[in-house]
Amino acid sequence: MSKLFAFSGSDDFCPGGSIYPNLKESSLFLYPNQDVYFPPCKRYRISAPFVFAGGKFEQKKPSIEVLPDECLFEIFRRLPGGQERSTCACVSKRWLTLVSNIRRDEISDNKTPQASDLEHENTDKKGGVSSEDVDLDVEGDGYLSRSLDGKKATDIRLASIAVGTASRGGLGKLFIRGSKSRHGVTTVGLRAISRGCPSLRVLSLWNLSSVGDEGLCEIANGCHQLEKLDLCHCPSITDKSLLAVAKGCPNLTDLTIEGCANIGNEGLQAIARSCPNLKSVSIKDCPLAGDQGVASLLSSASYSLTKVKLQALNITDVSLAVIGHYGKAVTDLSLTSLPNVSEKGFWVMGNGHGLQKLKSFTVTSCRGATDSGLEAVGKGCPNLKQLCLSKCPFLSDKGLSSLAKAAGSLECLQLEECHRISQFGFFCSLINCGAKLKVISFANCLGIKDLNSGLPPLSPCESLRSLSIHNCPGFGDASLFALGKLCPQLQHVELCGLHGITDAGVLLLLESCEAGLLKVNLSGCVNLSDKVVQTISNLHGWTLELLNLDGCKISDASLVAIAKNCQLLTDLDISKCTITDSGIAALAYFNPINLQILSVSGCSMVSDKSLPSLGKLGETLLGLNLQQCKAISSRAVELLTEQLWRCDILF
Repeated sequence: MSKLFAFSGSDDFCPGGSIYPNLKESSLFLYPNQDVYFPPCKRYRISAPFVFAGGKFEQKKPSIEVLPDECLFEIFRRLPGGQERSTCACVSKRWLTLVSNIRRDEISDNKTPQASDLEHENTDKKGGVSSEDVDLDVEGDGYLSRSLDGKKATDIRLASIAVGTASRGGLGKLFIRGSKSRHGVTTVGLRAISRGCPSLRVLSLWNLSSVGDEGLCEIANGCHQLEKLDLCHCPSITDKSLLAVAKGCPNLTDLTIEGCANIGNEGLQAIARSCPNLKSVSIKDCPLAGDQGVASLLSSASYSLTKVKLQALNITDVSLAVIGHYGKAVTDLSLTSLPNVSEKGFWVMGNGHGLQKLKSFTVTSCRGATDSGLEAVGKGCPNLKQLCLSKCPFLSDKGLSSLAKAAGSLECLQLEECHRISQFGFFCSLINCGAKLKVISFANCLGIKDLNSGLPPLSPCESLRSLSIHNCPGFGDASLFALGKLCPQLQHVELCGLHGITDAGVLLLLESCEAGLLKVNLSGCVNLSDKVVQTISNLHGWTLELLNLDGCKISDASLVAIAKNCQLLTDLDISKCTITDSGIAALAYFNPINLQILSVSGCSMVSDKSLPSLGKLGETLLGLNLQQCKAISSRAVELLTEQLWRCDILF
């Protein structure tokens, strides 16, 4: 090598003679009839086909890897089918990247004229389409769904999905839940999806801080069939992305935006102008979204928009007025945490006469939800069937009674944390809701106190089927006695966390139910005993399917009564009760019982002795909760797990 660098040009390069024993081989590097050495021209990205080893030149084995990306790309796009491209994508990340960047319109048709004529001939003979045509149709259907969560959400996996689904029916739905991983989803991955999955109809992006406008613009430019877009906590996405979606995806029907701080009125207005078929809109926690954007969405899709959810936005009474006037097709409306909306907004919305088709209305933490405002909504929505009011501090008994009377079609009434509602409002709503009310639910309403005197004679509410009272500490036996007279057709009863009720009140209610109870939940009612369970078993055992006695003062006697009378029971919760191994044995070895779910969590007197009984019950069990059962050993649980292989066991 030192001689090579010291060569001056006048000396012989090879004083010992030619380096080739056969002078004909010198033509590989020497031009004919010339004594001067000329190196060969450089071939970019391709190494020399010869190597010098062992004192002689040897020819290298050819490798396709030496080809530049442009050549490989041309080869891949000329492959005859999607299966061949998928196979090539498995070779390396480089090949996967190249294959995933091939657009559908870039795939070359390799059929010769003779092959095409033969195909048409075969089609005519068979009276149908060829297999190749069938494959093309399948690729465009887009019926496949894929989901990536956490660390699995990477660009490489998206590229694999883009290539793999193309020949197996096409990707229709893609759900990505990101993480803080350094190798998360970026524009590169979304570009692969946009080029390989033009059939994509549903896209959901959650917690993807690394995805910005460029990635979503790629989707908009390549996936023109997109119908549903869900963006949740994607801080780098701005109005620019929505402008691209509005331009490239005119068939958009569902739009959900949550926690995107850089999306505002401009993007929403673009969607409103270009996507007239919107059916569902949900916007939450977007500080830049105001009345202009929301009003544009609602007014442009007046005859198609059916579901609207607005939460934690800086909108005012103007948006509610637009809803009341233009919401001609709205059937589901949810308003949550709207601090700038006043009583006037609800009043104007109710009197706009546009919500004639509204069936479900939910209001949470809105200071404008007052007596007069909600009464106006009740009058303006003649088809309202479900009403959910939560954390409405200015709603009183008078307003609830007026609302119930105005909403004559109401079937379901749910109240939570409305502390100005008393026992008077509860019974007035029950009476005034008319003959269609089927479900009533009150939860955490601290203003409810037990009746001090009996109610005047009232006509019973024959339509009510479900009663649910959760954590209302003032609810007592007198109220249960009144409910028993008013609601004789109850089938579902939930009395949870009511420390003021006793056996006497519950027995009066149970004895008044004529139709036969299907579901009874008495969890957290610490003053109820075996007497209640025995009455339930005797009166309603022939219909009972679910029984929750979590925390009640019951013993093995209750399980004996259940085993004897409740043949249809499938779900039983006796957690934190004073039952023993004898009770479990009675439950297992009396008349056949078809339990599917059993919870004995926190039952400290249930031990390993119950293992045979639980094994017997396991013939039908699908779920068994043994958590905090300190007398049951880990070894017993292992044996039970082996025996009950189809049952999910919590321990």
